[in-house]
Amino acid sequence: MNTNDSRKARRNRVSKKRHPIRRFFKWVFLALLAVLLAGTALFAYYAKDAPAITLEKLQSGGASTIYSAEGQELTKLGSENRTYVTSDKIPGSLKNAVVSIEDRRFYQEFLGVDPIRILSAAVQNARNDTLQGGSTITQQLVKLSVFSTKASDQTLRRKAQEAWLAFKVTRDYSKDQVLEFYINKVYMSNGVYGMATAAQYYFGKSLNQLDLPQIALLAGMPQAPESYDPYKNPAKAKDRRDTVLNAMVANKKITAAQAAQAKGTAITDGLQPQSAHKNNDETDLVLDPYLKQVIDDVKAKGYNPYIDNLKIYTNVNYDIQKRLYDLANAEDGVFSNDLMQTGVAITNPNNGQVVAMLGGRKLGNVRLALNRAVTADRSNGSTMKPILDYGPAIEYLNWPTSEPVSDTAYTYPGTNIQLYDWDRQYMGQMTMRRALVQSRNVPAIRTLEKVGLSRASTFASGLGISIPSSAGLSVGIGSDVSPLQLAAAYSAFSNGGTYYKPQYINKIITADGVAHTYSTTHRQAMKASTAYMITDMLKGVFTSGTATAANIQGLYQAGKTGTTDYDSTTLANNPALNDTVRDSWMAGYTQHFSVAIWTGYDAANKRGIAGAEQNTAILFYRQIMSYLAEKQTNTDWKKPSNVVRSGSELYLRGTQPATAVTPGSSSSSSQSSRNDGSSSEDGSTHNSSSSSASSSSSGPGTESSSSSSANESQPSTDTSGGEGGQGGNSSNSSQGSSASSSSNNTGGTGGNTAPPTGNNNNNNNANNQGSSQTE
Repeated sequence: MNTNDSRKARRNRVSKKRHPIRRFFKWVFLALLAVLLAGTALFAYYAKDAPAITLEKLQSGGASTIYSAEGQELTKLGSENRTYVTSDKIPGSLKNAVVSIEDRRFYQEFLGVDPIRILSAAVQNARNDTLQGGSTITQQLVKLSVFSTKASDQTLRRKAQEAWLAFKVTRDYSKDQVLEFYINKVYMSNGVYGMATAAQYYFGKSLNQLDLPQIALLAGMPQAPESYDPYKNPAKAKDRRDTVLNAMVANKKITAAQAAQAKGTAITDGLQPQSAHKNNDETDLVLDPYLKQVIDDVKAKGYNPYIDNLKIYTNVNYDIQKRLYDLANAEDGVFSNDLMQTGVAITNPNNGQVVAMLGGRKLGNVRLALNRAVTADRSNGSTMKPILDYGPAIEYLNWPTSEPVSDTAYTYPGTNIQLYDWDRQYMGQMTMRRALVQSRNVPAIRTLEKVGLSRASTFASGLGISIPSSAGLSVGIGSDVSPLQLAAAYSAFSNGGTYYKPQYINKIITADGVAHTYSTTHRQAMKASTAYMITDMLKGVFTSGTATAANIQGLYQAGKTGTTDYDSTTLANNPALNDTVRDSWMAGYTQHFSVAIWTGYDAANKRGIAGAEQNTAILFYRQIMSYLAEKQTNTDWKKPSNVVRSGSELYLRGTQPATAVTPGSSSSSSQSSRNDGSSSEDGSTHNSSSSSASSSSSGPGTESSSSSSANESQPSTDTSGGEGGQGGNSSNSSQGSSASSSSNNTGGTGGNTAPPTGNNNNNNNANNQGSSQTE
């Protein structure tokens, strides 16, 4: 009896020793069960909100739809005539190629997902610190049908919904149907959707007519369509094609000998000439420059507009866009020939929305062509004066519009380079208003010098225009600026001083129905008083200045012309450019629209703007603004309370003179003494009683000019051509040539007069003076 008791006691002791281990595994099991249940609950929670996936969505293309500012559907990004093929029309070799490269276990995946592939991708990601996908063909189909490819959208919620929908698709459709949907949906570059459409586009064949190398190329493209485009990247396309062939060998769909033979085929074998593809849709041609910027903007926001099935609501006004296109391409329009080009941007000053733009003219059926409206490689001439010269003078120095400025002989500091106007004459002392309206160069540069290039550059930066750090004072009469930048900058003068970054898109709705709205960034770029005083002066450009040919009776508008000439080196290399100009600009605005126009020739060193062509930008502006005037209320600008009008001039309250100053008179606003805070670039302050802008204040040598004269052409009011706003083609438009061959932006309306003595001086401290500034 004692022995039995002893055995029971030992068993009890052993049993008690094992209980903690049992309890440990028990808790581990319960914890795993809890995690599994929680994961399942979370999966179910996410999955319940998954978007509906229908047969229509599975069969549809991935192209995004573009809408106008009014909500009108305009076009789709991609081929409108997609060739849809059913499974029985898809050759087995193509199915094998797609499955081999994209999802080898496709036919064994009864859940629509591949756990082995997911785990393998996770291990590779952890081991190589890379991001590899574990998506099956079914998951890719779901993604292309109802989700976006935006990186920030790759969330746990989205992945759970994707897996759930992949399971539903696998449950509701056969493997052949899933493959059919996928092959017809994938993006194949160049606006082409579906492999049947791609077969026709790239090879001019149906799918059944393709050989093995061509099939392998198409099967490999969906992973990165732009990278594997045989037109753009033939070497990458061949590498990808050969990778597909290797995958088919590994999957036992072709032999190594077949793969080797296919690899020996040139990637261009049977490839259609790219020039054979034409875009004949008028809407797409009209919208082309705008669409190009929208596509870039959508990509910058993280989406792929070609495969994400987006609804993209733009700010384009199609009626204005169409009129702009028609005016530029009209046979009886203001352009003298088909080679002359233009870039135009129209923005809404009150919100920064890009209303319309023109990237060129007479371009044929080219898609996504060069957009000259956003290309900043041409000097904007005297349209820079309100931005870099007179705007900063009002903003920082509190100048009135009657501020006396000096149009007298001027040499860029630190050089012997003399600055000239279009007529190579000097008009003496005048008001700032008259200097701006008549677009005199010397007073503008004197003003910039007094403000200081550093402060002026800060002002321009606030308007979205960056001045190169190496720039000299001549930048005050022109720098490389795009029409869009110029329209946006002038918009701030129109709206009272707020700069809005140009905006193309106001809303994007993704395939799952989520709306993303966008508003432009903005900042206060100047005081309302500065904007108003600049606008008040620029009104005179249409009534008595350089753009009288663009005046529209009764319309409240303000604006500025600009012309750039050739430097001496270019003229020496091509004497035929004498009496021509390089670029001609017109920028103007109302309270509702801001318009900036560039005109010129792409091959500018071979052909310049001659004779009556120099009026084209002005006359084109008049056509455009006349149309825009029909779409807006005609309202004048309201004077800020801190601005006082005395006679015809404007002053900041408290600085106005006791008696009015007559424009052009030698008297100044000196009756009202002020400390204007003006300074040289060395920082010394000038206390001014409206002293003349011809004071001896000078900038440092590093910011002085090394160019020849910057000459301002003076137009007549003749609207039939001649000098009508930016001329310089007549016999009295003799101009100086540039001194420096290494710089840009100087004067001269043709360079047909020998340069003044000293113009061959090339000062190393003077920059950006070589491209003559006409007006």
